[in-house]
Amino acid sequence: MKDIIDVFSENFKRELFLINEPLKNHTSFKIGGDAKVFFMPESVSDIADALKVCRENEFPYYILGNGTNILFSDKGYNGVIINIFNKFNQVYLENENTINAQSGALLSSIANIALNNSLSGMEFASGIPGALGGAVYMNAGAYGGEMKDIVLSADILDKDGNIRTLDNNEMGFQYRSSNAEKEGFIVLSAKLQLKKGNKEEIKSKMYELNSQRKEKQPLEMPSAGSTFKRPEGNFAGKLIMESGLRGYSIGGAMVSEKHCGFVVNTGNATCKDVLLLIEHVKKTVYDKFNVMLEPEVRIIGD
Repeated sequence: MKDIIDVFSENFKRELFLINEPLKNHTSFKIGGDAKVFFMPESVSDIADALKVCRENEFPYYILGNGTNILFSDKGYNGVIINIFNKFNQVYLENENTINAQSGALLSSIANIALNNSLSGMEFASGIPGALGGAVYMNAGAYGGEMKDIVLSADILDKDGNIRTLDNNEMGFQYRSSNAEKEGFIVLSAKLQLKKGNKEEIKSKMYELNSQRKEKQPLEMPSAGSTFKRPEGNFAGKLIMESGLRGYSIGGAMVSEKHCGFVVNTGNATCKDVLLLIEHVKKTVYDKFNVMLEPEVRIIGD
């Protein structure tokens, strides 16, 4: 295999990529080794060109947004991280009920634009810390709402480098999943269908949900959000708490004392610490309740 750094140096401007970049600097968990190449595209054509180079040379690659639901390996990533967060964050009102936003736009920013235009429907997402692309990709949700409820359509980049528009049905949204994830598509932007509402009521709802989030979730500590998917008919945090695991730790990774559904980094956690803790939690909960928890956090690398 050709050297990744040499190939990227031959094909791209040097300011578009970093070499051996620490991934802990790009995730909310603050965990992860170095990426061999950390690519920061400035345009859709840059993304398409990077994908073409990676595929032609059989380089592994991963698309990274705001890094809020990711756990990178301590060994880092021996490939190319394509970061589409910083340069792809434009948001605009397409018509009186529709917002068009690029994948790097923060959900909180989009929710504020919806609020300023008296548009209801984004309240549930106003406190989710991620960017739009990842939220659409995994059908993020909170407080009874999901992205599938508001996505009218999404522009994606397919594996052949073609830009396609998929409507809500074609996106195939499921619980914490979509056809974008299943097919390996890259979400470039999305149109969000909202409804006219009362600005003060929207503001009040956003305040209420964000207050609940601050009160119940360990937002003051590095984490990747909810560590486990919600098991059918139950709550992961409740099962973990009732298994006696509140505050249980391995190395620098700990089951949050504030919300047992979160594994937090107490300051020096490694990926290995987190994975060992996840496995311990899964086994303990299964032995006690015969329920197999499934991680919601995406684990990337060796």
